[in-house]
Amino acid sequence: MGIERLHTDKRMSLVVKHQGTVYLSGEVANDFQAGIAQQTRETLQNIERLLDEAGTDKNHVLSATIYLKDIDAHFGGMNDVWDQWVPAGKGPARATVEAKMCEPGILVEISIVAALPA
Repeated sequence: MGIERLHTDKRMSLVVKHQGTVYLSGEVANDFQAGIAQQTRETLQNIERLLDEAGTDKNHVLSATIYLKDIDAHFGGMNDVWDQWVPAGKGPARATVEAKMCEPGILVEISIVAALPA
């Protein structure tokens, strides 16, 4: 099975599929003026759309890496939305770190690895 790339440009692909695994690049919200809860919701909506396009869904997420602009200020608000999004009993392996973002208004960025359904 080869490598399939979706939404590819010169620099990167938003989705890479290989041997039953889907890798998403770091996803961010659409509205950089919104607060942490809304940015997290928008980011997770974008992730769901890309997972669906790749042939999988949030029930098959294996791992998530979450980058927060200010972990002290945003960890709780992000987790409130995250906890509602993750299906019960299907929490992925996860790491959350503080990171300097490429745009000043970005508060959260999430990278996902998921399995394709068997």
